[in-house]
Amino acid sequence: MKKSVLLLLFVSCFLNFYGQTSSVTPPLPPAPAADESDTATIKHVEDAFAWGDFTWLNGNDRRHYNALASKYFTGSVLLDVNYTNSFSHPIDHTVVGSSTLARDNEMQVNFAGFGGDFNYKNARGRLMLQFGTRATVVPRNDFSTTRGQFDLANAYRYFSEAYCGHHWDKWNGVNLDAGIFMSYIGLFSYYGAENWAYQPSFTSDNTPWFFNGARLQMFPNTKLKVEVWFINGWQSYAKFNEMPGIGGSVMWRPKEWFSLVSNNYYGADTQDKPGRVRVHSDNSIQVRYYNRPGAKGINRLSFSLTSDVGFEDGGGVTAFGGGGFNGSGGPPQNFASGMIYNRAMIGKHFGWTVGGGFMHNPGRYLVLLPTGDAGPAGTHPFTANPGDQFDGWDISTTFDWMPSQSETFRLEFVHREASVPYFAGPGGVTSPDGYTTTPLPVGWTPDLQKTETRIILAFLVRF
Repeated sequence: MKKSVLLLLFVSCFLNFYGQTSSVTPPLPPAPAADESDTATIKHVEDAFAWGDFTWLNGNDRRHYNALASKYFTGSVLLDVNYTNSFSHPIDHTVVGSSTLARDNEMQVNFAGFGGDFNYKNARGRLMLQFGTRATVVPRNDFSTTRGQFDLANAYRYFSEAYCGHHWDKWNGVNLDAGIFMSYIGLFSYYGAENWAYQPSFTSDNTPWFFNGARLQMFPNTKLKVEVWFINGWQSYAKFNEMPGIGGSVMWRPKEWFSLVSNNYYGADTQDKPGRVRVHSDNSIQVRYYNRPGAKGINRLSFSLTSDVGFEDGGGVTAFGGGGFNGSGGPPQNFASGMIYNRAMIGKHFGWTVGGGFMHNPGRYLVLLPTGDAGPAGTHPFTANPGDQFDGWDISTTFDWMPSQSETFRLEFVHREASVPYFAGPGGVTSPDGYTTTPLPVGWTPDLQKTETRIILAFLVRF
């Protein structure tokens, strides 16, 4: 009976009509020959979602055209450089609890990516190489690579996207792709230039950025996309167990000012626990509720609202306590989170965003683990055992100056809190002097604290 209830819950979530981020949007058209203004949206009704201007969306490409487009190849170049300063001033300059930031009080190349989309007749492919700190920060959270031989973490870490596929001219398009592609879960895009804020809230930061496997995209019309995934696991290059991860996305944009998305996942992603399953549902709504193009002052107001719920069950844990769905018992292990952002466009070149969110994750199975001596291999690891509690919340305000469609200068203030010591304090998480070469003296422990406040400066360029 309980298994039937679980199945019905998952199916009902999967069938919600919701829409998603820029990763499913077709490549932008080339720059217009007669009008070089980036205020004129280029529309192609034969392309899914190209009938309207969706550059206002959080997690979506804000460019109106692609200057690197050609017949068989559409290029893409992204550069993301940041300087971030924590009010705690950790001695080792290490950022804890972020998949976007890595180093504190230093100028850092966060992301340097280049590549693009290839197409010839019905053959298609996308290759995006990635370099910078993010090529290390994101793959480090994948422990599936410790299974077996050959180093997948280093073999794949320099690909943000790498897939090939086939296109069928059915409905408004059908695509079958295999390789590494964006996960879509958590609304925020992997590419910072597409987001309203720089440091994502807990919902985005603690859910997958990529999947490795195959997907089937179906566009029944220009306003609807249905996608099915058959993948190795939850942001994993390899498999933890023998069962693959399955899931999908449903995206609906019936109006230019409205977007809905539902992303859902089912898999087994715990080492040596093949009987423990993971279920996750991610749902977002975005609304542009004020739009006065060309008006002085505030000319556009939009908001995004995201809610996630999920759990693990079996193998010594239960979804919400009690006997669990399979009667095995154990501590509760679930995930509930939400985030909301409001975006104001001021004139042609300025944007202001205010937002934040929360996360509740008993069992800590989705919490980003600290590094250094507080990491899994440290002498004082931050634990993620069944029953371990974790609650967090964050707020941020972001100011953007965008002199062109390809440039974003960003200033952000963000404050985060956790129910347990988690963020890097003044003593850092590495050693007494902050260097990995310094032996740890007896009695030294990593300095973790419950709050973090920081200022972020970033320059993002996209061609």
